[in-house]
Amino acid sequence: MTQRLATWVWVGAAALACVAGMVNVVGFLGFEHQAITHLTGTTTLLGAAVIDGDLRAVGHLLGVIGAFVGGAVLSGLIIQDSTLRLGRRYGVALAIEALLLLASVPLFERRWLAGALFAAAACGLQNAMATTYSGALIRTTHLSGLFTDLGITLGHALRGLPVARRRLALCSLIIVWFLIGSLAGAALFKYAAYRALYVPAALTGLTGIAYMLYRLRQRDVSV
Repeated sequence: MTQRLATWVWVGAAALACVAGMVNVVGFLGFEHQAITHLTGTTTLLGAAVIDGDLRAVGHLLGVIGAFVGGAVLSGLIIQDSTLRLGRRYGVALAIEALLLLASVPLFERRWLAGALFAAAACGLQNAMATTYSGALIRTTHLSGLFTDLGITLGHALRGLPVARRRLALCSLIIVWFLIGSLAGAALFKYAAYRALYVPAALTGLTGIAYMLYRLRQRDVSV
């Protein structure tokens, strides 16, 4: 990465990773023990459910996968680009994500599948919204690729090869804040159950507001 990462990219990546960690841990601790923010485990469980002939589980898992993809489709419709760039309609996307998370709470409390679907759609929207910046792949809802990049970078360092320090820092930032979100979400779930999702919903909304204010400030400076 040769381009300097803007402040809003660092702040946004940390905030959204924290949101994803909180949402995912609530899904795991909830009545279905369902991963929300990534689809590797969900697809694996789908394969097992098909072999077992568990039609209820098949329908549930297909629903979560479809909702996540649907959220990504919505992001594509709103933002219309895969590259992070100031001026995109991220505020709109974040507002919709916050509403989806808010709507999931009463559905989760009624133990309805729709709660997981709304939460998965919110995460699909978020993950598609933050895709690439300065040639680097950015994912805020799952960590496998980030840990892989971390390992590759450390391997390069051990061989004395050039190290992409900003990429290393960004990976570390997202991993740390995803973990912080998981810790916070697990603690909140003990006391507030599914209402713990109000916190990531609020954080998403505040991130959207902060982005819009930052965008206005940058617009004023450039005038």
